[in-house]
Amino acid sequence: MRKRDQWLAAPLGAGLAAALLTGCGSDDGEAAGTGESVVMGMSDEVVSTDPASGYDPGSWLLFNNVFQSLLSFPKGSTTPQPEAAKECSFKDGGSTVYQCKLRDGLKFSNGHDLTSEDVAHSFRRTLKINDKKGPASSLLSSIKEIKTPDKATVVFQLKRPDATFPQKIASGAGSIVDHHEYPMDKLRTDGKAVGSGVYKLESFDKQQAKFSVSSTYQGAAKVQNRGVTMKFFHGQQEELKNAVQKGDVDIAYRGLAMKDIADLEAAEAGDKKNLEVVEGSSAEVQHLVFNTKDPVVGKVGVRKAIAYLIDRSTLVRDVYKRTAEPLYSIVPSGITGHKTPFFEAYGDRPQPEKAAAALRSANVSGKVKLTLWATPIRYGPGTVPAFKEIAKQLNASGLFDADVQSVPFDEYDKGITEGKYGVYVKGWVPDYPDPDNFTAPFFGKDNVLSNNYESKEITGKILPTTAAQGSRPATVPDFARLQTTVAQDLPILPLWQGKQYAVANKRITGLQWTLDSSTVFRFWEISKSAKD
Repeated sequence: MRKRDQWLAAPLGAGLAAALLTGCGSDDGEAAGTGESVVMGMSDEVVSTDPASGYDPGSWLLFNNVFQSLLSFPKGSTTPQPEAAKECSFKDGGSTVYQCKLRDGLKFSNGHDLTSEDVAHSFRRTLKINDKKGPASSLLSSIKEIKTPDKATVVFQLKRPDATFPQKIASGAGSIVDHHEYPMDKLRTDGKAVGSGVYKLESFDKQQAKFSVSSTYQGAAKVQNRGVTMKFFHGQQEELKNAVQKGDVDIAYRGLAMKDIADLEAAEAGDKKNLEVVEGSSAEVQHLVFNTKDPVVGKVGVRKAIAYLIDRSTLVRDVYKRTAEPLYSIVPSGITGHKTPFFEAYGDRPQPEKAAAALRSANVSGKVKLTLWATPIRYGPGTVPAFKEIAKQLNASGLFDADVQSVPFDEYDKGITEGKYGVYVKGWVPDYPDPDNFTAPFFGKDNVLSNNYESKEITGKILPTTAAQGSRPATVPDFARLQTTVAQDLPILPLWQGKQYAVANKRITGLQWTLDSSTVFRFWEISKSAKD
């Protein structure tokens, strides 16, 4: 974290302070919390308010604040701790039976009790619906059976050893819903949400979502505001910038243009003097993906030629204005097992001679015609400009004739599924901070890339072995082998690792506790002081 503001709390009355010591519920039924309400602007879409469907940064931001999970990631930590549960552990001496005991007195925002029946219903429902935009296949597929021996106990029987299961259920995929409110066999589509989390969703539409502090919440969070309004800017960077500069929003998060962030960081006077840029660590990554059955990039020699030509340093300097860093691995920096095999194999500067040799090895002559496919909002506002820079770099070699096509996300996603694209972009904001989450979703069964790549070594040996290893440092050699294999086969090409930024009015404090590698944006840590 570059800038660590000190939290400034408003004075607490004795009754409120007592309520905060046991969570944010209060005896008189009024919402707790202190300070003023906060308005935040964001360009990401919230795809769903139903945890069985949403599997995107915007939706998970909502889930993390409205719903509880059995476990959660405390601020500044990548190790999950009890949240709705008071204790959880593996019970078989291995990693196939996981048991949790719930806290006493848990309630949903509608007043219903939260019991083990609701927990079991939440996971069974997500798995049964198995929505293609949801987390079922990627994060919960190891669940075989769920038992509830009493109202406070939940036991997960797993199909296979999965040492990362606690981290998975600490994510948005572990959101607990009220079984009275969420049917087992269909998604909720009314834009409402009923959870037991820190906040209650008061309203949701295309323009904004309003959150009040829940009076029924029981958990570890201590709330530093009286509510949050999240305004949606749907990829309109200039509008988001203007809103934070004018004071229409207190915080601009995920969506400002890279040049605007750079300008605001450098500014010390003028109309920007009341704003500050807060930078946090991030494990967000972006990759080029190659369809290995495509007639052009299906040839590994063509993929290697591309790898030899891409200049990541220029990309992050000229397009991302140094708000990202070059990435030479599928496991990013800061995550256990990070190595740099793409740097070692292909270097950090264009090598046209080696690229030409790679094309010759694939029996390719003449310029390679190539279309890079992108989508304008889903993976960040810099995606299309970045792809234009990549096309420029490829064409400068004289070996490629590359262009860029950008389509709305629904069309883009369908095109990938149908195998229409040879080269396309995938961004990834991790669900949990473990190397497994940067590998299993990409190379395991039913992976998110849909690029026809298969490696028996990865799926049959490395991923099962690492999943069963309770000591995550002990997985480093296996994940190193996996990263080397991917660098050799080149089903994807890592481009950059992001940083998290929020631009905020100087009355805002606490953002440093919500911009960390856990990727959990914690509304409750944000405080807004009164005007002078």
